[in-house]
Amino acid sequence: MPTVLLTHTPDMLANYYGERALSALRALCDVRLNETGKVLDAAALAKAAQGCEIIVSDRQTPGPAEFFAQAPSSLAAFLRVAVDIRNIDVPAASKIGVLVTHATPGFIASVAEQAIGYMIDLGRHTLDYTNQYHAGRDPEPRMGRQLSGATLGILGYGAIGQHLARIGVVLGMKVLVVDPFKTITEPGVTQVSFEDAVAQSDFLVCLVVANEQTENLMNAATFARMKKTAFFINVSRGNLVDEKALEHTLDAKLIAGAAMDVGRAPDQKPSLFLAKRADVIATPHTAGLTPDAAEHQAFDTVNQVKELLAGRLPPGAANADAAQRLSVFRN
Repeated sequence: MPTVLLTHTPDMLANYYGERALSALRALCDVRLNETGKVLDAAALAKAAQGCEIIVSDRQTPGPAEFFAQAPSSLAAFLRVAVDIRNIDVPAASKIGVLVTHATPGFIASVAEQAIGYMIDLGRHTLDYTNQYHAGRDPEPRMGRQLSGATLGILGYGAIGQHLARIGVVLGMKVLVVDPFKTITEPGVTQVSFEDAVAQSDFLVCLVVANEQTENLMNAATFARMKKTAFFINVSRGNLVDEKALEHTLDAKLIAGAAMDVGRAPDQKPSLFLAKRADVIATPHTAGLTPDAAEHQAFDTVNQVKELLAGRLPPGAANADAAQRLSVFRN
């Protein structure tokens, strides 16, 4: 029976994989767990994977060229329990014939709901009131902002952006969407330029794909175009934001506040110098951390293993043409 290395630490296993998915994986193959309590670096991962045909990896465990250079000859596939495979060196995996896969975004509803929660909290001063009450003070009531009638700007019209747009329409918001790669005709949604969305939005939600072209998309010039009464929300990736520019924008009160689930801290968490601010709502990269979302991606990898063991190419393959080692499953 083939052996799978599951790289998740015990905490990650509970939060991001779950007992049902683990039991399903064990029904297919021998499962070796990472019981070190630590994220495995390249050398530790290569050692732990000795004799394994498949690695099922959490999002923090990297797959650099250094790992693939010393990966065991038995290894045929590196499966990621996440959509993001940027810390896996796919060319290095391809060079030795190892398949790399990613999971599908099962966190669509979860992340969209988090964005709605941020908007309500920001618009109604919820965090400020709560902190004052926790400190034993009686906060002074302030005028809030309702979502109905407000303008929601969505940067990026992928699966989450589409789900969020539909919620916005139902809530009575004016929904503006930016995506240069799509033609959007959905009722209640207006496709606009990046500049117009930034300038007109009361709540600007960043859902753009992170790559070299979108690095620091939200920079000083972009923040300067926003309304002083507007709020910025990031539930995509931290490298889309020039964090020092956002800090200056908030210091100068050029926008009303911000919320973020991501940043440039380890594991893509918000950077502490921004997260600790009174005008920022921050969560530690948990917008997709719900049982439904976590189990969806875990079962993606279970199904990928099932396909591999049947001698078939699994969905989510990033380098199918180079994965010569998959022949081990066809014997």
